[in-house]
Order: sequence, then structure tokens, then C-alpha cells
Amino acid sequence: MSKISKQYYLAKVKLLTKEETERLLSRMGGKLDHRLVKNKIKQEEALAKQLQLEDEQLKEWRKVMLDLKAKEEAKKAAKAKTPSKTKSAAKVKTTAKTKTPAKAKSSAKTKVVKKAKVVPGK
Repeated sequence: MSKISKQYYLAKVKLLTKEETERLLSRMGGKLDHRLVKNKIKQEEALAKQLQLEDEQLKEWRKVMLDLKAKEEAKKAAKAKTPSKTKSAAKVKTTAKTKTPAKAKSSAKTKVVKKAKVVPGK
């Protein structure tokens, strides 16, 4: 950690309110917390290091989110190109479905008509 960034974060710590300081302390964990409890470092230094750590984690998170968004956009672009092929396949399937029930209905009608012809003829 460079002295410049340390100065920047130390200045940020001085501007924090009491409530913000308590929240930052509650998020602190690991080595920083143990050093603070053992009085090896001052509270201001520990808070500055915690702020720097959180800023680094935020930068990494933003980078990962940008990568994920780029992948999603690539998938959407790929899907946008392929629907024309899937639509034609869907049209073929729907026409096949409509033909099959029509044949079944026509055979059922002929049976009814035959029965009707036989009954009056007796």
C-alpha cells in the first residue's frame, strides 16, 4: 500500500461520522480486527485499510459484472440471429398438427352418416 493512498484513506476516515465509523468497524474482519483488538495499530489506520480493501473489492466486482453483461449481450445477439430458422420449423410443426385432427374428424363424420343411412332404410 502506497503512502499516497494511505493518506487519501486517512483523510476519508477523518470525515466519517460516528455512525459510519461504527458500521465500518462492524464490517472489519480478519487480521485487521485482531490487530485493532491487540492495539497493534490505531483505529484510524485500521479504518483506512478497511476502506481501501472495500474499494478494491468494489472495483473487482464491477469488472466481473461488466464481463457478465458482455456475455449476456453476446448470447442475446446470437439468439437474435437464429430465430428465423426456428420460426420456420415452428410453422411446419403447427401445420402438421392441424392436419392430423382434421383427418380424425372427417372419419368420425363418415361413421355417423353411415349409421344414419342404415336406420331409415329398415
